[in-house]
Amino acid sequence: MDSVNNGFGSARMTGSMEGATGGTLPPGLTEEEAEELRVELTKVEDEIQTLRQVLAAKERHAGDIKRQLGISPLNEIKQNISKGWQDVQSSNAYLQTKEKLGQWNESITHSNAYLTASATLDDISQSDAYKKTQETLSQAGQVTSAALSSMGAAISERIGTMRLGYSVHHSLSMPSMRSSPSFRSFEDRVGSLRVTCLSYLCLL
Repeated sequence: MDSVNNGFGSARMTGSMEGATGGTLPPGLTEEEAEELRVELTKVEDEIQTLRQVLAAKERHAGDIKRQLGISPLNEIKQNISKGWQDVQSSNAYLQTKEKLGQWNESITHSNAYLTASATLDDISQSDAYKKTQETLSQAGQVTSAALSSMGAAISERIGTMRLGYSVHHSLSMPSMRSSPSFRSFEDRVGSLRVTCLSYLCLL
């Protein structure tokens, strides 16, 4: 790793020196000062590169530990969201906003306009006109319910009467139909047809 970092550092230093040599130094900066700055810049860039490599290694190690513990990315997101919300609730801005809203709520509920409106609603609910209206609506509901119940009972009784009449008519009409000339003639024809069929079968 040190050899790689040294290679990167020497390459960056060479490029920086070449750029500075080919260009003009800023006013008030000597060549010796510029050289010292270039060396310091190279060291800082090397340190940054080393820290990036260390950070990448640490992140891979942390990922391995999470997999061994069974911590999925979704659980990690939930934990981050929960922790973020806790941080928000404990922040000064959130606490100040909550306190301000509480003050506004208290001011509104104790204001003259709010108290007057609340008292007006109480007066309306206790007034004779409101009570009469409520009583009238209640009576209308009871009357409507009774009417619907009566209508349902009448319909049920009518259907029962129709079924009884049909049953009686059917039981009375069968004997009279059997004693009619048409029914007897039909029975005679059926009997004759039966005799003819039996005679034909005997001949076979």
